[in-house]
Amino acid sequence: MHKYLPGSALLALAVVASPVLARAPSVTANEAATARHYASLIEGSTPRLSELTMFFTQMPKGGDLHHHYSGAIYAETYVDFVDKQGFCIDKNTYRIETDKATIAAQRAKPAAERTCLSGAQVNADENTWRELVKRWSNKDFSNHVAIQPAPDRLFFGTFGYFGPVANDNLREGLQEIKARAIAENVGYIETMFLLSPFVANAAFDTGTRASVNDDAALGAQLRAELAALDANTAYNTSIDSFVAQINAASEGIDDERFTMRYQNYTLRLLAPSQVFSAMVSSFKAAAKGGRIVGVNIVGQESLHVSMRDYLLHMKMFRFLKTVYPDVKVAMHAGELALGEVPPEGLKFHIDSALGIAGADRIGHGLDLAHEANAPAIIKTMREKDIPVEINLTSNAFISGVAGAEHPIHLYRKYGVPYVISTDDAGVTRHTLSHEYVQFASQFKPTYAEIKKASYNSIRYAFLPVAEKQRLTKQLDGRYARFEAQVAAIATQAARAK
Repeated sequence: MHKYLPGSALLALAVVASPVLARAPSVTANEAATARHYASLIEGSTPRLSELTMFFTQMPKGGDLHHHYSGAIYAETYVDFVDKQGFCIDKNTYRIETDKATIAAQRAKPAAERTCLSGAQVNADENTWRELVKRWSNKDFSNHVAIQPAPDRLFFGTFGYFGPVANDNLREGLQEIKARAIAENVGYIETMFLLSPFVANAAFDTGTRASVNDDAALGAQLRAELAALDANTAYNTSIDSFVAQINAASEGIDDERFTMRYQNYTLRLLAPSQVFSAMVSSFKAAAKGGRIVGVNIVGQESLHVSMRDYLLHMKMFRFLKTVYPDVKVAMHAGELALGEVPPEGLKFHIDSALGIAGADRIGHGLDLAHEANAPAIIKTMREKDIPVEINLTSNAFISGVAGAEHPIHLYRKYGVPYVISTDDAGVTRHTLSHEYVQFASQFKPTYAEIKKASYNSIRYAFLPVAEKQRLTKQLDGRYARFEAQVAAIATQAARAK
């Protein structure tokens, strides 16, 4: 853990705010023209949003580093998957029915009497479709007046609706994500793909929770459980099958235009033995190399079990980082806002992810301003070059943190590196281009800073150096073409005046 810096340290930090904004000294004429054009789009109190949208749709985005596979696919595709798998959708609950006997009984009834509909039937009726998509995403949340769940409940609840078909159509899902990325000029995605294999051990659950504040006792328990998992043939076979599943699903995704890599994850809402064994399988799978490049932990951070077991989870990560020091860890940490949990719950999550778990990237980092160790967190992230993954649409919808309240102001001011990312674009129904529009219109960064953020998404990817160099060179070429195009359009517009 870091020692708290005195309040005056914030003044010292401000002095070194400039490195994150630094650019290479040489600027081409086309780049300068593009910068001037972009500046004209954000000037004044009312940014030109339609023109910014066109600008960022065309602009190369290096990559998306905070990306959830199942949350990135749109409801329209999941409805198609329902028919592909022969399931139906209960028109009363809008949940997917997978039981074959129930489905057969429904299909034996006259069409007017069926309560479980095919995807085609859902699509054929506009009212039914709109009711479904309100539950499977955040569509219409802000423009309808019916009683509805709180935003975070709606967001996290969507996964229970489309979950039954999300992981059975992996190849098709990845191909859709790839096609959409290429269409909006995104060259790389690092997606949180699948929940790693896990097993349960009730004795471990009880013992670790009792020992969370006794590092010696907890360490002994973790070592013993790891040894047991190492000796568990069925468990290790499941890891091999899991890696093979990812390799099969991702076959043919990479080409000269696009690259995708995969993070395995554990779910913080499970019992300690399940969380730990999923962590172990994640680390083991990532250590094999190949397309799996990192480990993460997911699940709503404000729920009781997440808060209660947070420190335990961080210590599990710390232990496994000593066993697998080369495996990269991205960490959902500090995805909390004032009022979601008691004030003391906002004081330590990012700090623990850095100082205990050894996170290589921080996802969200929303509660920074409330953390007791905020100045030291800023210093650590800047000096150790640990970026934060910024998800503006997600943060605004789930936690209500946007605009002047968003900690991106602090990260930028004090020189912490950052990347712009989507989180769950299928649930919140947006794109990475939209995230850049939000960033530009709300926070007015320069074009140089925008471009740096785009390159950061390659710089901080969990990739070998040679792969980063390849993608960076590719991005150089794409920017050269983009800036030449913008410069030409700007010249034509000037002549037309």
